Amino acid sequence: MSRQDIIAYLGTDWDRMLALIRESLSSDVGLLGQTNGRILSNSGKLLRPQLSLLMSRALGTPTEDSVRFAAATELFHNATLLHDDVADGSTQRRGRPTVAALLGPSAAVLVGDFWLARAVDLVVEAEHREAAIRLFSNTLTDLAEGEMLQLEKASSADTTMQDYLRIIHCKTASLFSAAAQTAAVSVDAPAALLDAARAFAEAFGTAFQIKDDILDYAGTDALGKPVGVDLRECKITLPLLGALEGSPREEEIRTMVRQIPEHPEYCDEIRRFVLERDGIARAVGCLGEWVDRAVKALDAFPDGPAREALVEIAHYNVWREV
Repeated sequence: MSRQDIIAYLGTDWDRMLALIRESLSSDVGLLGQTNGRILSNSGKLLRPQLSLLMSRALGTPTEDSVRFAAATELFHNATLLHDDVADGSTQRRGRPTVAALLGPSAAVLVGDFWLARAVDLVVEAEHREAAIRLFSNTLTDLAEGEMLQLEKASSADTTMQDYLRIIHCKTASLFSAAAQTAAVSVDAPAALLDAARAFAEAFGTAFQIKDDILDYAGTDALGKPVGVDLRECKITLPLLGALEGSPREEEIRTMVRQIPEHPEYCDEIRRFVLERDGIARAVGCLGEWVDRAVKALDAFPDGPAREALVEIAHYNVWREV
C-alpha cells in the first residue's frame, strides 16, 4: 500500500485533518501567515498524522478527537523542527532554507511557539483531553531532555548505546508514541491495545531515527537533506557506535570527535573508519530488529486494511532514502 493509497483510504478524515491544521494556523499578522503558508507548502511526508489516523481506524471508529489529535501531532512536530533549526544552526529543511535562515532565529522561535500554542488549543478542546494532555506533556519533556542529553554527549563524546537509545527515544520515538496513544485513546481502545499501540510506535520511531542516522553517513545531499551533519555537530550515532565496538582505536576516535570544531578535517577520517569497520552494515542490522519489533506489536491488532497499512509503514523505514 503506497502513501497515495493510504491517503485515499483515510479519505475525509485526512482532508479534515489538513483543513484543521490550516484553520489552526490562520493569523491576520501578514508575516506570520505568509511564513505558516510557506511551511505548509513544504510539509514533508506527514507521517505522524498518517500513523495517528491509521491507528484510530485499526483500533476502532475514528472520532472528532481522532482528527483533532492527528492535526495536533503535526503541529507539535513542526514546532519542534522550528526550534531544532535554531538550536542546531540549520540553514536547510526539506531542501529549502529554514525559517531561521530566512527571518532569523528569533522569528523562528516565535513561529515555533505559535505552532505549539495552536497544537495545545486543539488538545484542550478535545473530549479526551485529560489523557492527551498528559501524553503530549510527557513528549515535550522527553524532547527537552533528549536535546540536552545530546548536547551533553556531543561535548564529552562518551555516548554509549544506552545513551543513544535514550536520546532517540526522547527526540523521535516519543512523539510517534504520543501520536499512536492519543489515537487509541480517541476511540476508547482497551488497555491491551493501547499498550500494543505504544509498543508499535516506539519501535517504529526508534527505527525511523536509526534510518535517519544511517542516511547521514550513506545518503547524498541530492536527496534534499545535507549529509554528515551529525558528525560535524560531534554527535555519535549508531553507525559510529557500531564501528567503535571492539576497535582498538575507540579512545582515539572519540578524542577526534571532541576535536571536530577545531579540526573539521577529522570528519573525513572518522567517516572512513565507519565504512572500514562496517558501521553502516551493523546499523542496518539493528534497524531490521526494530522494524521486526514494530511489526510484532501489531499481532495484537484486529485484521484489516488499517493494520496492513501500519505494517507497510513499519517496513518503509527499511527502504526509504530521505
